[in-house]
Amino acid sequence: MPRLSLLSVTFAGALALAAPAWSFVAGNGLIVQPEGEGTFNVPFMGLSGDADFWCAAGDYVNNFLGMPGGTRIFRLSEPPRQRGQGIRFSLSAEGASAKSGLSIFSSEGPQGSVSAAMAFALCPPRFYPFGFMGLFR
Repeated sequence: MPRLSLLSVTFAGALALAAPAWSFVAGNGLIVQPEGEGTFNVPFMGLSGDADFWCAAGDYVNNFLGMPGGTRIFRLSEPPRQRGQGIRFSLSAEGASAKSGLSIFSSEGPQGSVSAAMAFALCPPRFYPFGFMGLFR
């Protein structure tokens, strides 16, 4: 087995063991833990800003739940996020924070929410071989 393949298999196995069985690993490496009733948590995992947490939430809603990009995601945890804490999100406005924690210059949608497409747009571009960067994000 080539060295690169062994390294990638080892990394994927370590990542799978680090995340509980009911978790989703977003493209940016953050873990999304469903809590039920449309509520989910993105726990703290090192140097991450609010945009990284929103990216993971958008990736989860778009690519794991398969919901449309216009689906609203509400922040339940009041900003600012404390050091070492994650952010809880919901697909329901019940108990939502009045602020999203992001600087968004739009009045579209309820306060404290972002569309799944907008949240996913906060994700960094993924690398694709042969120069196809960001085309299939």
